[in-house]
Amino acid sequence: MTSRTGFFVLSGVLLLVALLCVGEGVQLIATGKPLGIGIGLCAFVIPLIGVWFLRQTVRFGRASERLARELEAEGGLPVDELKRTNGGRIDRASADAVFARRRTEAEAAPGDWRVWFRLAVAYADAGDTPRARKTMQHAIKLHSTEPARSNA
Repeated sequence: MTSRTGFFVLSGVLLLVALLCVGEGVQLIATGKPLGIGIGLCAFVIPLIGVWFLRQTVRFGRASERLARELEAEGGLPVDELKRTNGGRIDRASADAVFARRRTEAEAAPGDWRVWFRLAVAYADAGDTPRARKTMQHAIKLHSTEPARSNA
């Protein structure tokens, strides 16, 4: 299963659970008992948190894809230069070497979203997903504050 397919399956499950929670919340509120009303209201809050999280994830994915398309059009996408084991796994030393180079590039040009995008890819290749996500969010923020280029 691809990550995109998995995302859509899990999103569907989340929405189904949200509907079930709302239905149960309505029934609990309809009991008229204070405890039932309190739990019923909580049953409304939980799906809201899940839907908010889903929305944030979709926005992050779209923004990341937009940056990748723009970087690809410029010819600046990182080339896969990682060595792999016979089983196809990324060689850790190779990923660390690429990561060190990308980190140096980001330190040299801290305001360029392109180097931060490439650093985020290097974090992901090195297996550090939380830092990869945080670095990609930084690249997205830099991209959104970058002044529009003129074609003159």
